[in-house]
Amino acid sequence: MSSNPQIPPMVQEQLAQFQQTQQNFQSILMQKQQLESQKLETEKALEELKKAGDDEAVFKHAGTIMIKSNKKDLLEELEEQMELAKTKASLLAKQEERLKATLQEQETKIQEMMKGPSTSTKPSK
Repeated sequence: MSSNPQIPPMVQEQLAQFQQTQQNFQSILMQKQQLESQKLETEKALEELKKAGDDEAVFKHAGTIMIKSNKKDLLEELEEQMELAKTKASLLAKQEERLKATLQEQETKIQEMMKGPSTSTKPSK
């Protein structure tokens, strides 16, 4: 952030903190979006796997290759992934709420700091 002679250093510091919090907030939103995409993909895989017969061959991705697996193990693995995704989503929602509150507090503090000095630094005649 370039220094602006009209903005006191304390306000500049608060603005820098505000910007950092905004970046953290955006990061949380991106993580939530990626997690939602993974959840949808896992749900679709579960649906398709449940349609498959118990004696049908099923495969799973392992990097760039496919590995033969059995339906029961694959179902357990996908259901575990769904539970993990739900837990992560809950944590991200809590972080999002905390960051929203922090952003509001920081914004209010910055506004108060900007109002305060401008009225007290006016020269009196």
